[in-house]
Amino acid sequence: MTTAPRRRTVLTAAATALLAGAFALPSQAVEPRAVPGGESAAEQRKVLVFSKTAGFRHDSIPDGIAAVRQLGAQHGFTVDATEKAAAFTPKKLAAYDAVVFLSTTGDVLNKRQQKAFEGYIADGGGYVGVHAAADTEYDWKWYGGLAGAYFESHPAIQSATMKIEDRGHPATAHLGEEWNRTDEWYNYRSNPRARAHVLASLDEDSYSGGTMGGDHPLAWCQEYAGGRAFYTGAGHTKESYTDPAFRKHLLGGIRYATGAADADCRPEVGYTPLYDGTKDGPGLDGWKQAGPGSFEESADGTLTTRGGMGLLWYAAREFGSYSLKLDWKMASEDGDDNSGVFVGFPASDDPWSAVEKGYEIQIDASDVDEKTTGSVYGFQSADLAARDAALNPPGEWNTYEVRVEGERLRVYLNGVLVNDYTNTDPARSLKDGYVGLQNHGEEDEVAFRDVRIRGLG
Repeated sequence: MTTAPRRRTVLTAAATALLAGAFALPSQAVEPRAVPGGESAAEQRKVLVFSKTAGFRHDSIPDGIAAVRQLGAQHGFTVDATEKAAAFTPKKLAAYDAVVFLSTTGDVLNKRQQKAFEGYIADGGGYVGVHAAADTEYDWKWYGGLAGAYFESHPAIQSATMKIEDRGHPATAHLGEEWNRTDEWYNYRSNPRARAHVLASLDEDSYSGGTMGGDHPLAWCQEYAGGRAFYTGAGHTKESYTDPAFRKHLLGGIRYATGAADADCRPEVGYTPLYDGTKDGPGLDGWKQAGPGSFEESADGTLTTRGGMGLLWYAAREFGSYSLKLDWKMASEDGDDNSGVFVGFPASDDPWSAVEKGYEIQIDASDVDEKTTGSVYGFQSADLAARDAALNPPGEWNTYEVRVEGERLRVYLNGVLVNDYTNTDPARSLKDGYVGLQNHGEEDEVAFRDVRIRGLG
């Protein structure tokens, strides 16, 4: 199929040479986005809503279709809706960037149509499953993998608490650490956590009728068989589709599935939080500020740079072989901000020690190649084509994984490898050292969430 071109963040080159060193002068701003939601006219996405039912039919389906149409009109993507499985041919599917299975039930596609949809996903298509999409095509194993899990049972409609596990994904970035709402809560035949990236799970102590024990995923995303997939178990009730929080949740899933926004949807297990500003998280325990400026901690668990040039570093321990993950976004009004993630530096109250003896993974959309987002600052540029394709624009969350093994440093942006650097400088070493976040200066405002780490053994 021919997919729509991926959204690219346009970078503006610095007009003059910047100061040498990691604490450089602010550079010029990125160009503004042309259409709300990040889409230019040439990159407008197209979505098909499919709502055929061969079993129970939800009376909220018309409300869901209307909501997706409204979201498309507001955020720059076009929407078609159908109950007809005849839409599932290679030629017809090729017109769409994502297909929304809106509370479908039972066997809705024949073998030929199933094959066409498999080919569509293999060519980079997107899938959004809403609620009863998990109650669909039980005899089609490939579809079960795409949806992530099959429906098992549900109790009566009631209020429950969802625990938001990933607040960097566009489907959950607007939510707090908990989301209290009324819906029909599905139990699933299997747990998708080992195969998909869980965005939100149910607190089974907050309602009656849950059967999945202490781990009950309800929304997740994954890259699957060549395409992108997002599923949410919410959306049974008519009221869901007029609820602003649920509409943003659904919009974020659609934007991810169409490629209008990026996220790291690889399975994630075994990470220990270094900074989690929610009520049960470690907060700033173990962190120290070196140099001027500070980080402002908000009630929603976000750290935002204030002034500088300084460094907030995790002083509780050094790290060797590890995967460090964190969510970040450029947060100022003009979107021209500067910060970075430092690794492999010795303990010091002088932030320049990290510059001179460690490595910085840069955050700055508008600097020169070897000093821009995804670069190992001053040493190696990111793969710019891969970086541009994966980078979400200012104001939207991104996820870094900084993976250090021996003297090798790899940088993943929203799950995409954008830099692979090996240290050969005998005066520096990545084999041990501290990690930290830069606060660059008065005109720079970069926000961070959910800093976590996992040893690689």
